[in-house]
Amino acid sequence: MTGRSIRIFGRVQGVFYRGWTLEQAQALGVKGWVRNRRDGSVEIEAWGDPAAIGALVEKCRLGPSQARVERITQDEIEGEAPEGFRAAPTI
Repeated sequence: MTGRSIRIFGRVQGVFYRGWTLEQAQALGVKGWVRNRRDGSVEIEAWGDPAAIGALVEKCRLGPSQARVERITQDEIEGEAPEGFRAAPTI
């Protein structure tokens, strides 16, 4: 199982981005979490099949209709995949 840390920058808070990401990840069978960061970005930890994670990243480039994604960064991570996919508190 592959793990990735993903950060989305732009107008991604206050536009239902976390809830939208939760729905997309669950539909793709991706495990992990999504949270807002105080710097205005959204952070995702995603675990699953590489194709499913790639599909999630591609969806995140568009986001919900009110979002304006400027850039996305990704890093591979190691560890244990959590159960399911959830929205986590802002840090």
